[in-house]
Amino acid sequence: MIAKVTDDCGPTLITGGAGFIGTNVAHRLLSAGTRVRVFDNLAREGVEQNLAWLQARHRDRLEVQIADVRDELAVRHAVRDAAQVYHFAAQVAVTTSLQCPVDDFDVNARGTLNVLEALRERPDPPPLLFTSTNKVYGQLDGLGLRAFATRYRPTDAEVRRQGIAEQQLAFHSPYGCSKGAADQYVLDYARSFGLPTVVFRMSCIYGPHQCGCEDQGWVAHFVRTALAEGRVTVYGDGRQVRDVLFVEDLVEAMTLAMRHVDRTAGQAFNIGGGPSNTLSLLELIELVGRLHGRVPTVDFDRWRPGDQRYYVSDMRRYQALTGWRPRVTVREGVARLYAWLGRSAPRLHVDGSAPTAV
Repeated sequence: MIAKVTDDCGPTLITGGAGFIGTNVAHRLLSAGTRVRVFDNLAREGVEQNLAWLQARHRDRLEVQIADVRDELAVRHAVRDAAQVYHFAAQVAVTTSLQCPVDDFDVNARGTLNVLEALRERPDPPPLLFTSTNKVYGQLDGLGLRAFATRYRPTDAEVRRQGIAEQQLAFHSPYGCSKGAADQYVLDYARSFGLPTVVFRMSCIYGPHQCGCEDQGWVAHFVRTALAEGRVTVYGDGRQVRDVLFVEDLVEAMTLAMRHVDRTAGQAFNIGGGPSNTLSLLELIELVGRLHGRVPTVDFDRWRPGDQRYYVSDMRRYQALTGWRPRVTVREGVARLYAWLGRSAPRLHVDGSAPTAV
């Protein structure tokens, strides 16, 4: 159940609202009768189709502002009457951050500061949920691992059972630094200025409306590449493990965070599929092969800077506050994504040749 934001309170603002997660959150809120303002610069592949899909289904309650979070005036205009804010607009790829670290900083750190300052100008700042990343924990070099045939496993029994809890930050890569800086600003604006802000440090999210590409969205990218009969490039040995979370479960977690903002404000939470929903790259390739009837051709390349060999979210703090649990299993979720991409891939310009990172 979603607590509806009434028209009297103003719309819900979603920056990056035409992106993968933004589209799913917008659809959920609009379907519940909430007015939504999508703020997006439409720079990423596939987002125009996502926006058209939202407009076709929710035209009456959907407002669209084509703008960039680096534009302070546009951000202030978008925030002026928002009842709540989901801040998703970001530069999302480690590889792009290594090529253009200044642009990465401007979008992720300065863009987030623009949103926070616009909120601070209001006499009654609405709640904000910000999507951070597990990359703020760095490469996790101190984590003991054993290599098995298809995956790494932690040597620590508690980590195997529960995953990795919120811990000391160790930014690695310009992307990790820019998202980490934004993460800390969002938390500090709760401490210093009393803004009701929440941070989700997310693991791998996947599902419909995701246009996975060479730099981001590895689950969708593997599926798209298989559908296009292309070649998958794996960086490292493919045994690196992530917990994966189907986007419907993420949307439920986000709406709960807003509904219980009196308890969640000022805190950062690890959010992912948890220990019961994990995949290595090699295991995903095998799963996609079973769905597709043929295993994609795989090329291997050297490890990328800052790549974590193992990351699984320990979500007990968030679960204790809200009662939230992931419901969609890995097999069900990947099958649903495969079916959606099978219907949508022709219009997403799949080239089948791009590599991926996690």
